[in-house]
Amino acid sequence: MTRTPRSIRRKATVAGILLTTVALAVTGCSSTTSLPGSGSSSSSSSADSVFSGAPVAKADLIIPGSTMEAIKKRGKLIVAEALDAPLLSQQDPTNPDQVNGFDADLAKLLAIYILGKPSVEIVPPASETREAMLQNGTADVVFNTYTITPERATQIDFAGPYFESGLAVAVKSDNTSIKSVKDIDGKNVIVGANTPAVTEVPKVAPTAKVTAFGTDPAAVQALIQGRGDAYVQDYTLLASDAASEKQIKVVGEPFTKEPYGIGLKHGDSDFKSFINDWLKTIQKGGQWGKAWKTTLGTVTDSAIPTPPEIGSVPGS
Repeated sequence: MTRTPRSIRRKATVAGILLTTVALAVTGCSSTTSLPGSGSSSSSSSADSVFSGAPVAKADLIIPGSTMEAIKKRGKLIVAEALDAPLLSQQDPTNPDQVNGFDADLAKLLAIYILGKPSVEIVPPASETREAMLQNGTADVVFNTYTITPERATQIDFAGPYFESGLAVAVKSDNTSIKSVKDIDGKNVIVGANTPAVTEVPKVAPTAKVTAFGTDPAAVQALIQGRGDAYVQDYTLLASDAASEKQIKVVGEPFTKEPYGIGLKHGDSDFKSFINDWLKTIQKGGQWGKAWKTTLGTVTDSAIPTPPEIGSVPGS
């Protein structure tokens, strides 16, 4: 995406990780807290399932003089990620030191891989500052629904893609007849005005009646009121909507492709290879799927998606 999501977005050595503190830098201040789920709250089992047994890189992978070594010596991973993106990276209003979501969990898993503990410092970015934050060393990595494009790849490097978003379908929570985009042909379909859905829906559902609404809240309200059978919009935005509005749910998987990458400083090939290998490791080990299931997956009927192939898109 070109925007930051809106505010309404191996072995026994890891056994003690969940009680390790996470350093969060928010508006220039630092504080520490235990990982989400390390207390007695209902989120405990979710956090346990994501971080339990998380892989830690072998010592020989931390190359002398590399970015990985610099991070390890520093003792924390500095991450540019949002604080207002439900299910992706959202600050807990009851405990501002905690940031939860798919991107946030992956950042913690990467910190565990490098450091053996989920020590993360968060620097919230704006969409237009992400490249600069990598170029000037303000952040080690960017996890921020950062769409991989060849143009951006001239300024920074991308590991991944680690997730593939795109247009998806939302329906009312009690709807059982629409299970994916294949079921919207002939239906009344809501779209956002001036979004890709305006042109993409007729391609996949030529007999659908398309109605455009000027804002996302207006479109969600129209769906709830029954003025449309389905709402087509970007997957992560729909997931955010469904997280705050229990009367709707996301069905199926995205039917267009918007690959998200992990932003890195340009030209750091060792770090890029290291992170790509880590992505493959957590995909194979199941941590990627567990992170999705306990965040984005909580608002959809879909099974855990297949992760996109590393290096599969131009710019990655």
